[in-house]
Amino acid sequence: MKTDSIFYRLFQELPSIFFELIGNPPETANTYQFSSVEIKQTAFRIDGVFLPTQDEQSLIYFVEVQFQPDSDIYLRLLSEIFLYLRQNKRPNSWRGVVIYPSRNIDIGERQDCYEFFNSDRISIIYLDELAEIASLPIGIATIKLIIEDKETAISTAKQLINRTKQAVNSQLPQKQLLELIETILVYKLPNISREEIEAMFGLSELKQTRVYQEAEQEGKEKGRLEAKLDAVPKLLALGLTVEQIAQALDLDVAQVQQAAKQTSPEQ
Repeated sequence: MKTDSIFYRLFQELPSIFFELIGNPPETANTYQFSSVEIKQTAFRIDGVFLPTQDEQSLIYFVEVQFQPDSDIYLRLLSEIFLYLRQNKRPNSWRGVVIYPSRNIDIGERQDCYEFFNSDRISIIYLDELAEIASLPIGIATIKLIIEDKETAISTAKQLINRTKQAVNSQLPQKQLLELIETILVYKLPNISREEIEAMFGLSELKQTRVYQEAEQEGKEKGRLEAKLDAVPKLLALGLTVEQIAQALDLDVAQVQQAAKQTSPEQ
């Protein structure tokens, strides 16, 4: 599952979840801007940076999502942070947050980094050690869905969908939460059927989600392609060449040749 892209989208579209995850008021997100930052002239890329947009006293948060064991994670993260601070010269102090699916993935060497952990400069979050999904706020519960067992992911997603629909006064946008839940399911359970997704979301809500709209658009484009291919034999019968048909219908010559072959009497 493409966890990096999911977390990037999550923190970009619903930044309040991050601040809730680290124990801050969700409203803190209103004064921050989130982005993935590539540090100049190096191969370093920080997964995410929350930059304060107003108060110079507010902290900068560096976020690293680590779903694979990496013994150098903390030395690399600190190198990235200090190189970023050197290049950007911001007055704000900073904190680092590393998110793991579970404690056993955390094999990072801390021998040269103890001061940063003891001073809370670097904090660690193990998603599987959070409370049960049913008792978590919706946003954090959605993050934990990423590590849910495949056997229970669908039933858990159903519960989250129902909670999201009922949370009328939630500060989190309902549409974006539903899209995120669907995206996690699509990545996590690639064999899940469209019927199962429709049953979970309800058709009206499903039609509003990004994944459904992308699939619908793909279907429309496929339909347009099929219509063009159906027209190939008729145009051939009128005496047009394969090249002329390809140009007229905006198709590849190979597509026209294949359509002609499939409809020829010899087939």
